[in-house]
Amino acid sequence: MTYVERDGRRPRPPVGGSLLYLLMNLPLGIVAFVSLVALTAVGLSTSIIWVGVPVLALLLLGLRGAALAERARVHSLLGTYVATPYRPLPDGSQKARWAARLKDTATWRDFVYFLVLFPLGIGEFVVIVTSWALGLGFAALPIYFRYLPGGIYAFPANEVPWITVDSTVSALPLAALGVLLLGLAIILTRALAGFHARFARSLLGPGSRARRIAEDAAPALVTDGPVAG
Repeated sequence: MTYVERDGRRPRPPVGGSLLYLLMNLPLGIVAFVSLVALTAVGLSTSIIWVGVPVLALLLLGLRGAALAERARVHSLLGTYVATPYRPLPDGSQKARWAARLKDTATWRDFVYFLVLFPLGIGEFVVIVTSWALGLGFAALPIYFRYLPGGIYAFPANEVPWITVDSTVSALPLAALGVLLLGLAIILTRALAGFHARFARSLLGPGSRARRIAEDAAPALVTDGPVAG
Protein backbone atom coordinates (compact mmCIF):
# COMPACT_ATOMS: atom_id res chain seq x y z
CA MET A 1 0.00 0.00 0.00
CA THR A 2 1.24 3.46 -0.91
CA TYR A 3 0.68 6.27 1.56
CA VAL A 4 1.52 9.93 2.13
CA GLU A 5 3.47 10.90 5.24
CA ARG A 6 1.76 13.84 6.90
CA ASP A 7 3.28 16.36 9.27
CA GLY A 8 0.15 17.87 10.76
CA ARG A 9 0.30 16.15 14.13
CA ARG A 10 0.76 18.27 17.22
CA PRO A 11 4.42 18.19 18.30
CA ARG A 12 5.09 16.26 21.55
CA PRO A 13 8.85 16.68 22.05
CA PRO A 14 10.72 14.68 24.73
CA VAL A 15 12.27 16.54 27.64
CA GLY A 16 15.89 15.59 26.95
CA GLY A 17 15.70 16.34 23.25
CA SER A 18 13.87 19.60 23.92
CA LEU A 19 16.50 20.77 26.40
CA LEU A 20 19.38 19.97 24.06
CA TYR A 21 17.61 21.51 21.07
CA LEU A 22 16.79 24.79 22.83
CA LEU A 23 20.30 25.18 24.23
CA MET A 24 21.77 24.65 20.75
CA ASN A 25 19.62 27.37 19.18
CA LEU A 26 21.66 30.30 20.48
CA PRO A 27 25.10 29.27 19.12
CA LEU A 28 23.55 28.04 15.87
CA GLY A 29 21.53 31.25 15.61
CA ILE A 30 24.68 33.36 16.00
CA VAL A 31 26.47 31.42 13.25
CA ALA A 32 23.44 31.60 10.95
CA PHE A 33 22.87 35.34 11.52
CA VAL A 34 26.51 36.30 10.96
CA SER A 35 26.75 34.12 7.84
CA LEU A 36 23.53 35.46 6.34
CA VAL A 37 24.38 39.11 6.96
CA ALA A 38 27.99 38.78 5.77
CA LEU A 39 27.28 36.79 2.60
CA THR A 40 24.24 38.90 1.68
CA ALA A 41 26.15 42.17 2.15
CA VAL A 42 29.20 40.99 0.21
CA GLY A 43 27.13 39.39 -2.54
CA LEU A 44 24.83 42.35 -3.15
CA SER A 45 27.57 44.98 -2.90
CA THR A 46 29.80 43.22 -5.45
CA SER A 47 27.12 41.82 -7.76
CA ILE A 48 27.45 44.85 -10.05
CA ILE A 49 30.89 43.59 -11.11
CA TRP A 50 29.70 39.94 -11.13
CA VAL A 51 31.98 38.99 -8.24
CA GLY A 52 28.99 38.76 -5.94
CA VAL A 53 27.07 36.33 -8.14
CA PRO A 54 28.97 33.21 -6.98
CA VAL A 55 28.76 34.52 -3.41
CA LEU A 56 24.97 34.76 -3.66
CA ALA A 57 24.86 31.34 -5.30
CA LEU A 58 26.86 29.95 -2.38
CA LEU A 59 24.42 31.61 0.01
CA LEU A 60 21.45 30.04 -1.74
CA LEU A 61 22.94 26.55 -1.73
CA GLY A 62 24.09 26.99 1.86
CA LEU A 63 20.58 28.00 2.89
CA ARG A 64 19.10 24.82 1.44
CA GLY A 65 21.77 22.68 3.03
CA ALA A 66 21.30 24.33 6.42
CA ALA A 67 17.52 23.98 6.16
CA LEU A 68 17.91 20.28 5.37
CA ALA A 69 20.10 19.82 8.44
CA GLU A 70 17.65 21.80 10.57
CA ARG A 71 14.73 19.61 9.48
CA ALA A 72 16.77 16.58 10.50
CA ARG A 73 17.61 18.20 13.87
CA VAL A 74 13.94 19.00 14.54
CA HIS A 75 12.98 15.44 13.68
CA SER A 76 15.70 13.73 15.71
CA LEU A 77 15.48 15.89 18.86
CA LEU A 78 11.85 17.06 18.88
CA GLY A 79 10.24 14.10 17.14
CA THR A 80 8.56 16.40 14.62
CA TYR A 81 8.62 15.57 10.93
CA VAL A 82 9.08 18.56 8.61
CA ALA A 83 8.43 17.78 4.95
CA THR A 84 10.76 19.13 2.25
CA PRO A 85 8.96 22.06 0.59
CA TYR A 86 10.99 22.75 -2.55
CA ARG A 87 9.46 22.63 -6.01
CA PRO A 88 11.11 20.29 -8.53
CA LEU A 89 13.75 22.00 -10.64
CA PRO A 90 12.86 22.28 -14.34
CA ASP A 91 14.77 20.51 -17.07
CA GLY A 92 16.88 22.77 -19.21
CA SER A 93 19.63 25.31 -18.70
CA GLN A 94 21.30 26.16 -15.42
CA LYS A 95 19.87 29.66 -15.73
CA ALA A 96 16.32 28.26 -15.64
CA ARG A 97 17.16 26.07 -12.66
CA TRP A 98 18.67 28.95 -10.67
CA ALA A 99 15.69 31.13 -11.55
CA ALA A 100 13.37 28.42 -10.21
CA ARG A 101 15.29 28.35 -6.93
CA LEU A 102 14.97 32.11 -6.58
CA LYS A 103 11.25 32.09 -7.38
CA ASP A 104 10.54 29.30 -4.91
CA THR A 105 8.98 30.87 -1.79
CA ALA A 106 10.47 28.05 0.31
CA THR A 107 13.93 29.54 -0.33
CA TRP A 108 12.92 32.85 1.22
CA ARG A 109 11.17 31.16 4.14
CA ASP A 110 14.46 29.37 4.86
CA PHE A 111 16.15 32.79 4.87
CA VAL A 112 13.62 34.22 7.33
CA TYR A 113 13.88 31.20 9.62
CA PHE A 114 17.65 31.45 10.04
CA LEU A 115 17.48 35.22 10.39
CA VAL A 116 14.96 34.92 13.24
CA LEU A 117 16.73 31.97 14.87
CA PHE A 118 19.26 34.31 16.53
CA PRO A 119 16.87 36.55 18.53
CA LEU A 120 14.57 33.60 19.18
CA GLY A 121 17.53 31.56 20.43
CA ILE A 122 18.49 34.34 22.86
CA GLY A 123 15.04 34.32 24.45
CA GLU A 124 14.88 30.53 24.63
CA PHE A 125 18.38 30.28 26.11
CA VAL A 126 17.64 32.84 28.85
CA VAL A 127 14.34 31.22 29.82
CA ILE A 128 15.70 27.66 29.85
CA VAL A 129 18.94 28.42 31.70
CA THR A 130 17.16 30.58 34.30
CA SER A 131 14.36 28.10 35.02
CA TRP A 132 16.64 25.06 35.28
CA ALA A 133 19.33 26.91 37.28
CA LEU A 134 16.79 28.05 39.87
CA GLY A 135 15.22 24.62 40.18
CA LEU A 136 18.51 22.74 40.44
CA GLY A 137 20.02 25.36 42.77
CA PHE A 138 17.21 25.13 45.30
CA ALA A 139 16.71 21.36 44.98
CA ALA A 140 20.38 20.64 45.70
CA LEU A 141 20.66 23.20 48.52
CA PRO A 142 20.69 20.57 51.34
CA ILE A 143 23.85 19.11 49.76
CA TYR A 144 25.99 22.13 48.97
CA PHE A 145 25.00 24.84 51.50
CA ARG A 146 27.71 23.67 53.94
CA TYR A 147 30.39 24.34 51.32
CA LEU A 148 29.41 27.99 50.93
CA PRO A 149 31.43 30.72 52.73
CA GLY A 150 30.63 30.40 56.44
CA GLY A 151 28.56 27.27 55.80
CA ILE A 152 25.44 29.43 55.41
CA TYR A 153 23.14 30.24 52.50
CA ALA A 154 21.30 33.55 52.74
CA PHE A 155 18.41 34.46 50.44
CA PRO A 156 18.31 36.75 48.53
CA ALA A 157 21.78 37.98 49.61
CA ASN A 158 24.12 37.94 52.60
CA GLU A 159 23.46 41.65 53.17
CA VAL A 160 19.67 41.10 53.22
CA PRO A 161 19.16 37.61 54.69
CA TRP A 162 15.41 37.16 54.49
CA ILE A 163 15.93 33.39 54.67
CA THR A 164 18.99 31.77 56.25
CA VAL A 165 19.94 28.15 55.66
CA ASP A 166 22.49 26.75 58.12
CA SER A 167 21.31 23.14 58.47
CA THR A 168 19.85 20.36 56.37
CA VAL A 169 16.45 20.76 58.01
CA SER A 170 16.30 24.49 57.29
CA ALA A 171 17.21 23.78 53.66
CA LEU A 172 14.32 21.36 53.10
CA PRO A 173 11.60 24.00 52.37
CA LEU A 174 13.75 25.59 49.67
CA ALA A 175 14.62 22.13 48.34
CA ALA A 176 10.89 21.39 48.02
CA LEU A 177 10.48 24.69 46.18
CA GLY A 178 13.35 23.63 43.91
CA VAL A 179 11.59 20.37 43.04
CA LEU A 180 8.47 22.35 42.17
CA LEU A 181 10.52 24.71 40.01
CA LEU A 182 12.10 21.75 38.24
CA GLY A 183 8.64 20.45 37.42
CA LEU A 184 7.71 23.84 36.01
CA ALA A 185 11.01 23.94 34.09
CA ILE A 186 10.17 20.59 32.46
CA ILE A 187 6.74 21.85 31.42
CA LEU A 188 8.20 25.11 30.14
CA THR A 189 10.94 23.30 28.22
CA ARG A 190 8.47 21.06 26.41
CA ALA A 191 6.14 23.99 25.72
CA LEU A 192 8.95 26.09 24.21
CA ALA A 193 10.17 23.15 22.17
CA GLY A 194 6.65 22.49 20.90
CA PHE A 195 6.31 26.13 19.89
CA HIS A 196 9.64 26.03 18.07
CA ALA A 197 8.70 22.79 16.32
CA ARG A 198 5.52 24.42 14.99
CA PHE A 199 7.53 27.50 14.02
CA ALA A 200 10.06 25.38 12.14
CA ARG A 201 7.32 23.42 10.41
CA SER A 202 5.57 26.60 9.28
CA LEU A 203 8.72 28.11 7.72
CA LEU A 204 10.85 25.12 6.76
CA GLY A 205 7.97 22.92 5.62
CA PRO A 206 5.51 23.28 2.75
CA GLY A 207 3.34 26.39 2.70
CA SER A 208 -0.34 26.23 3.58
CA ARG A 209 -1.37 26.05 -0.10
CA ALA A 210 1.03 23.18 -0.79
CA ARG A 211 -0.23 21.31 2.27
CA ARG A 212 -3.84 21.66 1.13
CA ILE A 213 -2.95 20.34 -2.32
CA ALA A 214 -1.09 17.38 -0.80
CA GLU A 215 -3.96 16.56 1.53
CA ASP A 216 -6.46 16.70 -1.34
CA ALA A 217 -4.26 14.45 -3.45
CA ALA A 218 -3.53 11.97 -0.66
CA PRO A 219 -6.64 9.78 -1.14
CA ALA A 220 -5.77 9.33 -4.81
CA LEU A 221 -2.30 8.05 -3.86
CA VAL A 222 -3.60 5.26 -1.68
CA THR A 223 -3.67 1.90 -3.47
CA ASP A 224 -5.93 -0.70 -1.97
CA GLY A 225 -5.18 -4.40 -2.21
CA PRO A 226 -6.97 -6.59 -4.77
CA VAL A 227 -10.58 -7.32 -4.10
CA ALA A 228 -11.56 -10.97 -4.17
CA GLY A 229 -14.04 -11.74 -6.91
